[in-house]
Amino acid sequence: MFMFEKAVGGSRRYRLWICALLILMAIGFACYLRQLQFGLAITGLSRDVTWGLYIAQFTFLVGVAASAVMVVLPYYLHNFKAFARITILGEFLAIAAVVMCMLFIFVDMGQPARVFNVLLYPTPHSMMFWDMISLGGYLALNATIALVTLRAEREDVAPPHWIKPVILLSIPWAVSIHTVTAFLYSGLPGRSLWLTAILAPRFLASAFASGPALLILLCLLLARVTRFSAGREAIQKLAVIVAYAMTISVFFVLMEFFTAFYSRIPEHMDSLQYMFVGLDGHARLAPWMWLSSVLAVASLVLLLTPRYRHNHKLLALACGMVFLSLWIDKGIGLIVAAFVPSPLGAVTEYTPSLPEALIALGIWAAGSLILTVLYKIALSVREEPLASAAPPARVEVLI
Repeated sequence: MFMFEKAVGGSRRYRLWICALLILMAIGFACYLRQLQFGLAITGLSRDVTWGLYIAQFTFLVGVAASAVMVVLPYYLHNFKAFARITILGEFLAIAAVVMCMLFIFVDMGQPARVFNVLLYPTPHSMMFWDMISLGGYLALNATIALVTLRAEREDVAPPHWIKPVILLSIPWAVSIHTVTAFLYSGLPGRSLWLTAILAPRFLASAFASGPALLILLCLLLARVTRFSAGREAIQKLAVIVAYAMTISVFFVLMEFFTAFYSRIPEHMDSLQYMFVGLDGHARLAPWMWLSSVLAVASLVLLLTPRYRHNHKLLALACGMVFLSLWIDKGIGLIVAAFVPSPLGAVTEYTPSLPEALIALGIWAAGSLILTVLYKIALSVREEPLASAAPPARVEVLI
Protein backbone atom coordinates (compact mmCIF):
# COMPACT_ATOMS: atom_id res chain seq x y z
CA MET A 1 0.00 0.00 0.00
CA PHE A 2 2.87 2.35 0.82
CA MET A 3 4.54 1.73 -2.53
CA PHE A 4 1.25 2.31 -4.39
CA GLU A 5 0.78 5.66 -2.65
CA LYS A 6 4.31 6.71 -3.55
CA ALA A 7 3.78 5.70 -7.18
CA VAL A 8 0.55 7.65 -7.79
CA GLY A 9 1.52 10.79 -5.90
CA GLY A 10 3.72 13.46 -7.35
CA SER A 11 4.09 16.90 -8.84
CA ARG A 12 2.10 18.26 -11.75
CA ARG A 13 5.06 17.62 -14.05
CA TYR A 14 5.17 13.99 -12.92
CA ARG A 15 1.43 13.52 -13.56
CA LEU A 16 1.70 15.08 -17.03
CA TRP A 17 4.54 12.69 -17.88
CA ILE A 18 2.46 9.71 -16.74
CA CYS A 19 -0.51 10.93 -18.80
CA ALA A 20 1.68 11.32 -21.91
CA LEU A 21 2.94 7.75 -21.52
CA LEU A 22 -0.60 6.44 -21.05
CA ILE A 23 -1.70 8.20 -24.25
CA LEU A 24 1.15 6.63 -26.23
CA MET A 25 0.28 3.24 -24.75
CA ALA A 26 -3.37 3.69 -25.74
CA ILE A 27 -2.39 4.57 -29.32
CA GLY A 28 -0.10 1.56 -29.50
CA PHE A 29 -2.78 -0.72 -28.09
CA ALA A 30 -5.33 0.54 -30.63
CA CYS A 31 -2.88 -0.26 -33.44
CA TYR A 32 -2.27 -3.67 -31.91
CA LEU A 33 -6.00 -4.40 -31.94
CA ARG A 34 -5.97 -3.63 -35.65
CA GLN A 35 -2.99 -5.95 -36.09
CA LEU A 36 -4.84 -8.62 -34.14
CA GLN A 37 -7.74 -8.28 -36.58
CA PHE A 38 -5.82 -8.17 -39.86
CA GLY A 39 -2.62 -9.96 -38.87
CA LEU A 40 0.99 -9.01 -39.56
CA ALA A 41 -0.02 -7.90 -43.05
CA ILE A 42 -0.36 -4.37 -41.66
CA THR A 43 3.36 -4.36 -40.81
CA GLY A 44 6.24 -3.89 -43.23
CA LEU A 45 7.18 -7.58 -43.00
CA SER A 46 7.05 -9.83 -46.04
CA ARG A 47 7.76 -13.36 -47.19
CA ASP A 48 11.47 -12.58 -47.48
CA VAL A 49 11.83 -10.38 -44.36
CA THR A 50 10.01 -12.21 -41.58
CA TRP A 51 11.64 -10.46 -38.59
CA GLY A 52 11.69 -6.69 -38.33
CA LEU A 53 11.22 -3.89 -35.84
CA TYR A 54 9.61 -6.02 -33.10
CA ILE A 55 12.34 -8.65 -32.90
CA ALA A 56 15.05 -6.03 -33.36
CA GLN A 57 13.76 -4.09 -30.34
CA PHE A 58 13.56 -7.32 -28.37
CA THR A 59 17.21 -8.05 -29.18
CA PHE A 60 18.37 -4.59 -28.15
CA LEU A 61 16.38 -4.54 -24.91
CA VAL A 62 17.67 -7.94 -23.80
CA GLY A 63 21.08 -6.30 -23.77
CA VAL A 64 19.80 -3.37 -21.71
CA ALA A 65 18.35 -5.84 -19.22
CA ALA A 66 21.56 -7.87 -19.02
CA SER A 67 23.63 -4.75 -18.35
CA ALA A 68 22.32 -4.54 -14.78
CA VAL A 69 25.09 -6.97 -13.88
CA MET A 70 27.61 -4.16 -14.44
CA VAL A 71 26.44 -2.46 -11.23
CA VAL A 72 25.27 -5.52 -9.31
CA LEU A 73 28.57 -7.38 -9.58
CA PRO A 74 30.91 -4.58 -8.37
CA TYR A 75 28.59 -3.59 -5.52
CA TYR A 76 27.61 -6.95 -4.08
CA LEU A 77 30.73 -9.01 -4.82
CA HIS A 78 33.52 -6.43 -4.64
CA ASN A 79 32.00 -4.07 -2.07
CA PHE A 80 32.32 -1.08 -4.40
CA LYS A 81 30.34 1.32 -2.24
CA ALA A 82 30.19 4.05 -4.88
CA PHE A 83 27.45 2.01 -6.61
CA ALA A 84 25.31 1.87 -3.44
CA ARG A 85 22.86 4.50 -4.68
CA ILE A 86 22.48 3.26 -8.25
CA THR A 87 22.35 -0.52 -7.88
CA ILE A 88 18.60 -0.49 -7.25
CA LEU A 89 18.20 1.77 -10.31
CA GLY A 90 20.04 -0.77 -12.45
CA GLU A 91 17.84 -3.59 -11.19
CA PHE A 92 14.68 -1.60 -11.87
CA LEU A 93 15.95 -0.79 -15.37
CA ALA A 94 16.44 -4.52 -15.96
CA ILE A 95 12.86 -5.23 -14.84
CA ALA A 96 11.40 -2.65 -17.23
CA ALA A 97 13.58 -3.87 -20.10
CA VAL A 98 12.60 -7.53 -19.63
CA VAL A 99 8.90 -6.62 -19.58
CA MET A 100 9.36 -4.76 -22.87
CA CYS A 101 11.20 -7.76 -24.31
CA MET A 102 8.26 -10.00 -23.51
CA LEU A 103 5.78 -7.53 -24.99
CA PHE A 104 7.75 -7.31 -28.25
CA ILE A 105 7.77 -11.11 -28.53
CA PHE A 106 4.04 -11.12 -27.80
CA VAL A 107 3.15 -8.65 -30.57
CA ASP A 108 5.51 -10.34 -33.03
CA MET A 109 3.74 -13.68 -32.66
CA GLY A 110 0.73 -12.44 -34.63
CA GLN A 111 -1.61 -14.77 -32.79
CA PRO A 112 -1.09 -14.38 -29.01
CA ALA A 113 -2.24 -17.96 -28.36
CA ARG A 114 0.95 -19.18 -30.01
CA VAL A 115 2.94 -17.89 -27.05
CA PHE A 116 1.39 -20.59 -24.88
CA ASN A 117 2.68 -23.31 -27.22
CA VAL A 118 6.11 -22.82 -25.69
CA LEU A 119 4.59 -23.61 -22.28
CA LEU A 120 2.26 -26.38 -23.44
CA TYR A 121 4.89 -28.18 -25.51
CA PRO A 122 8.26 -27.45 -23.85
CA THR A 123 11.32 -29.03 -25.39
CA PRO A 124 15.00 -28.56 -24.51
CA HIS A 125 15.79 -28.64 -28.25
CA SER A 126 14.03 -25.30 -28.74
CA MET A 127 16.10 -22.14 -28.26
CA MET A 128 12.85 -20.22 -27.77
CA PHE A 129 12.09 -22.44 -24.78
CA TRP A 130 15.44 -21.59 -23.19
CA ASP A 131 14.96 -17.92 -24.02
CA MET A 132 11.62 -17.96 -22.22
CA ILE A 133 13.19 -19.65 -19.19
CA SER A 134 16.10 -17.20 -19.08
CA LEU A 135 13.97 -14.07 -19.45
CA GLY A 136 11.26 -15.19 -17.04
CA GLY A 137 13.83 -16.30 -14.48
CA TYR A 138 15.81 -13.08 -14.78
CA LEU A 139 12.67 -11.01 -14.29
CA ALA A 140 11.77 -12.97 -11.16
CA LEU A 141 15.31 -12.69 -9.77
CA ASN A 142 15.55 -8.92 -10.25
CA ALA A 143 12.06 -8.32 -8.90
CA THR A 144 12.83 -10.36 -5.79
CA ILE A 145 16.20 -8.71 -5.16
CA ALA A 146 14.87 -5.19 -5.70
CA LEU A 147 11.79 -5.71 -3.52
CA VAL A 148 13.69 -7.30 -0.63
CA THR A 149 16.57 -4.81 -0.60
CA LEU A 150 14.27 -1.81 -0.98
CA ARG A 151 12.07 -2.97 1.88
CA ALA A 152 15.13 -3.57 4.06
CA GLU A 153 16.40 -0.09 3.23
CA ARG A 154 13.06 1.47 4.16
CA GLU A 155 13.02 -0.37 7.50
CA ASP A 156 16.72 0.44 8.08
CA VAL A 157 17.68 -3.21 8.56
CA ALA A 158 20.02 -5.58 6.77
CA PRO A 159 18.41 -7.73 4.06
CA PRO A 160 17.72 -11.36 5.02
CA HIS A 161 20.53 -13.86 4.54
CA TRP A 162 18.59 -15.94 2.02
CA ILE A 163 18.88 -13.14 -0.54
CA LYS A 164 22.62 -13.82 -0.91
CA PRO A 165 22.31 -16.88 -3.20
CA VAL A 166 19.60 -15.10 -5.20
CA ILE A 167 21.97 -12.20 -5.89
CA LEU A 168 24.81 -14.58 -6.77
CA LEU A 169 22.54 -16.47 -9.16
CA SER A 170 21.39 -13.29 -10.90
CA ILE A 171 24.94 -12.45 -12.03
CA PRO A 172 25.56 -15.40 -14.39
CA TRP A 173 21.85 -15.38 -15.25
CA ALA A 174 22.26 -11.85 -16.65
CA VAL A 175 24.97 -13.10 -19.00
CA SER A 176 22.85 -16.08 -20.00
CA ILE A 177 19.84 -14.08 -21.23
CA HIS A 178 21.83 -12.33 -23.95
CA THR A 179 23.88 -15.41 -24.73
CA VAL A 180 20.73 -17.45 -25.36
CA THR A 181 19.36 -14.60 -27.50
CA ALA A 182 22.52 -14.70 -29.61
CA PHE A 183 22.15 -18.46 -29.99
CA LEU A 184 18.66 -17.90 -31.43
CA TYR A 185 20.33 -16.20 -34.38
CA SER A 186 23.69 -17.92 -34.73
CA GLY A 187 21.90 -21.29 -34.72
CA LEU A 188 20.29 -20.45 -38.08
CA PRO A 189 22.87 -21.46 -40.73
CA GLY A 190 20.82 -19.95 -43.56
CA ARG A 191 21.57 -16.40 -42.35
CA SER A 192 25.25 -15.70 -42.95
CA LEU A 193 25.29 -12.39 -41.07
CA TRP A 194 24.40 -14.22 -37.85
CA LEU A 195 26.52 -17.31 -38.56
CA THR A 196 29.51 -16.25 -36.47
CA ALA A 197 31.03 -17.62 -33.28
CA ILE A 198 31.47 -14.14 -31.82
CA LEU A 199 27.81 -13.13 -32.05
CA ALA A 200 27.26 -13.79 -28.33
CA PRO A 201 30.40 -11.81 -27.32
CA ARG A 202 29.27 -9.02 -29.66
CA PHE A 203 25.89 -8.96 -27.98
CA LEU A 204 27.41 -8.83 -24.51
CA ALA A 205 29.91 -6.09 -25.40
CA SER A 206 27.21 -3.90 -26.90
CA ALA A 207 24.92 -4.63 -23.93
CA PHE A 208 27.56 -3.58 -21.42
CA ALA A 209 27.91 -0.30 -23.33
CA SER A 210 24.29 0.59 -24.09
CA GLY A 211 22.81 -0.37 -20.70
CA PRO A 212 25.25 1.58 -18.49
CA ALA A 213 25.09 4.48 -20.96
CA LEU A 214 21.32 4.62 -20.48
CA LEU A 215 21.76 4.34 -16.70
CA ILE A 216 24.15 7.30 -16.73
CA LEU A 217 21.63 9.35 -18.70
CA LEU A 218 18.88 8.40 -16.24
CA CYS A 219 21.05 9.33 -13.25
CA LEU A 220 21.91 12.69 -14.78
CA LEU A 221 18.24 13.29 -15.56
CA LEU A 222 17.18 12.39 -12.02
CA ALA A 223 19.77 14.79 -10.65
CA ARG A 224 18.11 17.60 -12.63
CA VAL A 225 14.47 16.86 -11.81
CA THR A 226 14.82 15.49 -8.26
CA ARG A 227 17.14 15.76 -5.27
CA PHE A 228 18.75 12.43 -6.12
CA SER A 229 22.50 12.30 -6.73
CA ALA A 230 24.25 9.17 -7.90
CA GLY A 231 27.63 10.56 -6.93
CA ARG A 232 30.44 11.67 -9.22
CA GLU A 233 32.54 8.56 -8.59
CA ALA A 234 29.73 6.21 -9.55
CA ILE A 235 29.01 8.16 -12.75
CA GLN A 236 32.67 8.17 -13.75
CA LYS A 237 33.13 4.47 -13.07
CA LEU A 238 30.10 3.70 -15.21
CA ALA A 239 31.52 5.96 -17.93
CA VAL A 240 34.76 3.97 -17.93
CA ILE A 241 32.75 0.74 -18.28
CA VAL A 242 30.87 2.23 -21.23
CA ALA A 243 34.12 3.39 -22.84
CA TYR A 244 35.81 0.00 -22.75
CA ALA A 245 32.69 -1.98 -23.63
CA MET A 246 32.05 0.28 -26.62
CA THR A 247 35.68 -0.11 -27.72
CA ILE A 248 35.36 -3.89 -27.62
CA SER A 249 32.02 -3.74 -29.46
CA VAL A 250 33.53 -1.68 -32.30
CA PHE A 251 36.52 -4.03 -32.43
CA PHE A 252 34.23 -7.04 -32.82
CA VAL A 253 32.40 -5.36 -35.73
CA LEU A 254 35.73 -4.69 -37.45
CA MET A 255 36.64 -8.36 -36.98
CA GLU A 256 33.45 -9.35 -38.80
CA PHE A 257 34.37 -7.12 -41.74
CA PHE A 258 37.90 -8.50 -41.93
CA THR A 259 36.72 -12.12 -41.82
CA ALA A 260 34.07 -11.59 -44.48
CA PHE A 261 36.03 -9.52 -46.99
CA TYR A 262 39.45 -11.13 -46.54
CA SER A 263 38.00 -14.60 -47.07
CA ARG A 264 35.85 -13.28 -49.95
CA ILE A 265 32.88 -15.48 -49.05
CA PRO A 266 29.98 -13.95 -51.02
CA GLU A 267 27.27 -14.89 -48.51
CA HIS A 268 29.11 -13.16 -45.69
CA MET A 269 29.99 -10.13 -47.78
CA ASP A 270 26.54 -9.44 -49.22
CA SER A 271 24.74 -8.58 -45.98
CA LEU A 272 27.55 -6.31 -44.80
CA GLN A 273 27.70 -4.67 -48.21
CA TYR A 274 23.94 -4.06 -48.13
CA MET A 275 24.21 -2.49 -44.68
CA PHE A 276 26.79 0.13 -45.63
CA VAL A 277 26.88 0.69 -49.42
CA GLY A 278 23.82 -1.08 -50.75
CA LEU A 279 23.31 -4.21 -52.85
CA ASP A 280 21.95 -4.34 -56.41
CA GLY A 281 20.87 -0.72 -56.19
CA HIS A 282 19.10 -1.15 -52.83
CA ALA A 283 20.63 0.96 -50.06
CA ARG A 284 17.79 1.93 -47.74
CA LEU A 285 19.71 0.79 -44.66
CA ALA A 286 23.05 2.43 -45.54
CA PRO A 287 22.37 5.95 -44.15
CA TRP A 288 21.33 4.46 -40.82
CA MET A 289 24.45 2.31 -40.55
CA TRP A 290 26.76 5.18 -41.44
CA LEU A 291 25.04 7.30 -38.81
CA SER A 292 25.59 4.49 -36.30
CA SER A 293 29.28 4.32 -37.25
CA VAL A 294 29.82 8.08 -36.96
CA LEU A 295 28.09 8.15 -33.57
CA ALA A 296 30.20 5.22 -32.36
CA VAL A 297 33.49 6.88 -33.33
CA ALA A 298 32.45 10.27 -31.93
CA SER A 299 31.33 8.73 -28.64
CA LEU A 300 34.65 6.90 -28.26
CA VAL A 301 36.56 10.16 -28.76
CA LEU A 302 34.59 11.72 -25.93
CA LEU A 303 34.65 8.71 -23.62
CA LEU A 304 38.32 7.81 -24.01
CA THR A 305 39.48 11.39 -23.37
CA PRO A 306 39.40 11.97 -19.59
CA ARG A 307 38.95 15.74 -19.95
CA TYR A 308 35.78 15.23 -21.98
CA ARG A 309 34.53 12.29 -19.93
CA HIS A 310 34.68 14.27 -16.68
CA ASN A 311 32.47 16.99 -18.16
CA HIS A 312 28.90 15.86 -17.41
CA LYS A 313 27.41 17.69 -20.41
CA LEU A 314 29.83 16.03 -22.81
CA LEU A 315 29.41 12.74 -20.98
CA ALA A 316 25.65 12.91 -21.47
CA LEU A 317 26.21 13.63 -25.17
CA ALA A 318 28.61 10.69 -25.46
CA CYS A 319 26.23 8.30 -23.69
CA GLY A 320 23.39 9.44 -25.93
CA MET A 321 25.58 8.71 -28.95
CA VAL A 322 26.46 5.26 -27.62
CA PHE A 323 22.84 4.39 -26.96
CA LEU A 324 21.60 5.62 -30.35
CA SER A 325 24.50 4.02 -32.23
CA LEU A 326 23.91 0.60 -30.70
CA TRP A 327 20.14 0.95 -31.05
CA ILE A 328 20.59 1.48 -34.79
CA ASP A 329 23.09 -1.38 -35.05
CA LYS A 330 21.05 -3.95 -33.08
CA GLY A 331 17.62 -2.35 -33.15
CA ILE A 332 17.54 -2.03 -36.95
CA GLY A 333 20.58 -3.21 -38.90
CA LEU A 334 21.61 -6.56 -37.46
CA ILE A 335 18.18 -8.17 -37.76
CA VAL A 336 16.98 -6.73 -41.05
CA ALA A 337 20.24 -7.08 -42.99
CA ALA A 338 20.44 -10.82 -42.28
CA PHE A 339 17.47 -11.34 -44.64
CA VAL A 340 19.22 -9.56 -47.54
CA PRO A 341 19.70 -11.15 -49.95
CA SER A 342 17.19 -13.98 -49.67
CA PRO A 343 18.32 -17.60 -50.18
CA LEU A 344 17.28 -17.15 -53.83
CA GLY A 345 19.39 -14.01 -54.19
CA ALA A 346 16.54 -11.51 -54.18
CA VAL A 347 16.83 -8.18 -52.38
CA THR A 348 13.63 -7.27 -50.54
CA GLU A 349 13.91 -4.10 -48.50
CA TYR A 350 11.99 -3.53 -45.30
CA THR A 351 10.46 -0.40 -43.83
CA PRO A 352 8.29 -0.50 -40.70
CA SER A 353 4.70 0.55 -41.31
CA LEU A 354 3.09 3.33 -39.29
CA PRO A 355 0.97 0.94 -37.15
CA GLU A 356 4.07 -1.19 -36.54
CA ALA A 357 6.06 1.84 -35.39
CA LEU A 358 3.21 3.03 -33.15
CA ILE A 359 2.92 -0.39 -31.51
CA ALA A 360 6.66 -0.35 -30.84
CA LEU A 361 6.38 3.19 -29.47
CA GLY A 362 3.52 2.07 -27.22
CA ILE A 363 5.67 -0.73 -25.78
CA TRP A 364 8.54 1.69 -25.16
CA ALA A 365 6.01 3.94 -23.40
CA ALA A 366 4.86 1.00 -21.27
CA GLY A 367 8.45 0.26 -20.27
CA SER A 368 9.03 3.94 -19.51
CA LEU A 369 5.93 3.97 -17.33
CA ILE A 370 7.10 0.94 -15.37
CA LEU A 371 10.56 2.47 -14.95
CA THR A 372 9.12 5.83 -13.89
CA VAL A 373 6.90 4.25 -11.23
CA LEU A 374 9.70 2.05 -9.89
CA TYR A 375 12.15 4.94 -9.73
CA LYS A 376 9.50 7.10 -8.03
CA ILE A 377 9.05 4.44 -5.34
CA ALA A 378 12.81 4.00 -4.82
CA LEU A 379 13.48 7.72 -4.56
CA SER A 380 10.51 8.23 -2.25
CA VAL A 381 11.86 5.57 0.10
CA ARG A 382 15.24 7.28 0.19
CA GLU A 383 13.71 10.66 0.90
CA GLU A 384 12.01 9.38 4.05
CA PRO A 385 13.52 10.59 7.32
CA LEU A 386 14.18 7.04 8.42
CA ALA A 387 16.10 6.23 5.29
CA SER A 388 18.02 9.50 5.28
CA ALA A 389 19.14 9.11 8.89
CA ALA A 390 21.47 6.28 8.02
CA PRO A 391 23.32 5.05 4.92
CA PRO A 392 21.46 2.50 2.76
CA ALA A 393 21.51 -1.02 4.15
CA ARG A 394 23.21 -3.65 2.00
CA VAL A 395 23.84 -7.38 1.98
CA GLU A 396 26.74 -7.45 4.42
CA VAL A 397 26.97 -11.23 4.23
CA LEU A 398 28.55 -10.89 0.79
CA ILE A 399 31.55 -8.87 1.94
